[in-house]
This record gives sequence, structure tokens and C-alpha cells, in this order.
Amino acid sequence: MTEQNYWKIFPKMPKKVTIGDITIRDGFQHEEKFISTRAKKFYLEELIFAGCRYIEVTNLGNPFLMPQFEDAEELLTHLRSDQFKKRCKNKGINYDDICLTAITIREPAVERAIQLKQKGIGPDRILMMVSTEEQHHFANSGTTLPDYWKEAERCIKKASDAGIKMCGTVSTIWGSPIGGATDLKDAVEFTKRWLEIGAHDIEHADHDGSASAPDVYRYFSMILDEIPDPRLHIAHFHETKRVASASVLASLQAGIMNFEATLGGLGGQPANFLDDSPTKGTGDYYYDDPRYVGLICLEDTLVQIDEMGIEHGYDVDRILWLGKQMEKTIGRRLRSEAMINGRTLKEGHMKYARPGLAKLKKKFNEEPGQLLPKEWGAKAQLPEKLKAK
Repeated sequence: MTEQNYWKIFPKMPKKVTIGDITIRDGFQHEEKFISTRAKKFYLEELIFAGCRYIEVTNLGNPFLMPQFEDAEELLTHLRSDQFKKRCKNKGINYDDICLTAITIREPAVERAIQLKQKGIGPDRILMMVSTEEQHHFANSGTTLPDYWKEAERCIKKASDAGIKMCGTVSTIWGSPIGGATDLKDAVEFTKRWLEIGAHDIEHADHDGSASAPDVYRYFSMILDEIPDPRLHIAHFHETKRVASASVLASLQAGIMNFEATLGGLGGQPANFLDDSPTKGTGDYYYDDPRYVGLICLEDTLVQIDEMGIEHGYDVDRILWLGKQMEKTIGRRLRSEAMINGRTLKEGHMKYARPGLAKLKKKFNEEPGQLLPKEWGAKAQLPEKLKAK
């Protein structure tokens, strides 16, 4: 007989996961209008109140390049305030369980994070990023891979001395929007290099939606064979072909327990236009149609994982409500289907029931709940030629 217990088929699949939210940073960085500081504070707070404990707050890079983040210090100051800590306590949230992350692609941003830490408002964790395909890496960082690795090594030491954790991101694992196909073995080696120079954890990123489920399963199996602690690894999937949910499932099956997502599937390459003015960002977009980029939806991913019976720590209904608010903030329809259609409710949606069924069953002398004719046998009898051999 075929094994039907999912966790016996995939014994490494976790019963509990962590889903970090990166809406305010990665989600908003692709928007071509400035999202107000007031709105950013609202969503940061509400995501934490809804269960998020790992949250990307902002980008500490030069705001001339990405003016969406010119309010970085104000956001961090707000989340470090006694008022916010008191609100967390009143809601039964242990403030020390919250990890605030800021993106620091280059060394000046790392030094800025350290200065903010010394002022008492800095992040708990920062992030630097390499791509296995060097053209993509150059577009994001402005320098070569060997030069960047040396910079990252310096920065990890500086950050560690300041009490800040460093996440090392490996990108273009399953392909590059510039250079095309890549080799999974390069990403495994880059992961080991990050850990060798002192990174706290690794974000494994599919930044252009290149991944397919079999290759995701293969890659994370390769990773966990060599670096078996699943707490070190975070899966980061972008959605350009509507297949990212399959990548999440394949990651789970391989044993990955940490994920990232955004409300409404927002996100993508930093915007090169903001409000009424062109801005630098990271240059021309990688895509013919920049509307169709973004990350996996937090709403849909939560519903998927929740209905698998995997623990996640979120108030799913609250997140679905936040998704509706986000559409108003952004001003357009976003990607979440769960936000529109809701969860699969065990009690059903009886408000849609057609009248008259009970009366018709009584007319036919059928019992309530009777699904088959009374004269039929208790169990179906398959024809011999269709039975399992």
C-alpha cells in the first residue's frame, strides 16, 4: 500500500515554522510612490501584534539612491520607544522575542547601523548580499564578487563587535535575470563561505522567480546534507510565474523551517522612479513589465501552511485583514487570493446554501445527511479489473 502519512514520506518536514515579514523594506522598495512614515509605522506595529517576530524595518543605504527609506531612523526610533515596548507588554508580547533587521548592502550602511546601535535605536540584525552570477551582483552592489567578499568579512567583524548579527544572502541560486542559468553548487559554496567568515544565518534567495519545485527540493537537500541545522537557513522566493507556493512546499519537504514573505506579494528591484521624479535605485529594471514582480504573499503562504497543520505563530485572520488595508495603502489590487477568498472554513459558508433541500429530501423519504440510495450496499464494490493488484 502507498504510504499516506505526509510526514513519513517527508520526515524532515517541520511541524513548526518561522515566517519573517519584509513588507516594509523589500515590499515597499519597488513602489514608485513614497509610502508615508505613518503607514510604515502602522504596518510594522500591526504585523508584530499579529504574530511576526522577525521583521525587516528598513534599508540603511544611501537615501539618495532609494529615497523610499529616508525615514529609516524614525522607524527604528519608533520601534525602540518605551511607548511601543509598553504596547507590546500590554498585548502579552515579549519585546525581546522581536528581531529588527535592516538591510546594509555596503560598508557605509553597516557603519550607520553600528552608530544607531550605539544610540540605542539600531537593528538587532543586518544583511549583506552576494549573487552567484556576477553581473547581477554588480548591479546590486557596484563592485566585484572578490572585492565584496573582503568587504563583507570586515563588516561581519565590525557588526559582531557592536553586538549586531549579520545575515548573509545568497542570490541567483536558481538563475539570474541578467546572466541566465546558474549552478546550484556555487550557491552551496557561497553559503559555506558566509558561515566561514562569521555570518549568523543565511537567506537563500530566488530574486526573480526562476526556481522550480524539483530544483528547490534538490538545492535545500544539498544544503542540509552539508549544513544540517535548519535554523541557519531562510527561504526567500519571488513570484514572477505564479509557482512560488510550489517552491515553499518543496522547501518544507526538504526540511526548511524559516521563510520570508510580504503582504500582497509586494516587492522587487528598488524603484528607479518615486512620486514625480526619476531616482537612481539600482538602475534599469530587469523585467520587461515591472508590474509583475514581487515576493510570495504572506497571506496566501500563511493559509497554505496553516491548513497543512504546521504551527506558525500568526493570527491568520488579522493578517488577511491587514492585506485588505494594504491594497488601500498601495492603491491597486495586489496578489493575495486568500485575502479575497478567505480561508477554507470547516463549517462552510452556509449563507450561500440554496433553500428547499430539506423539503426535497423529505419528499423523497431520505434521511438528513443520507448521501446514497438506501438499497445500495454499505461499501462500493469495484469491478475486478479496476482493483489494486
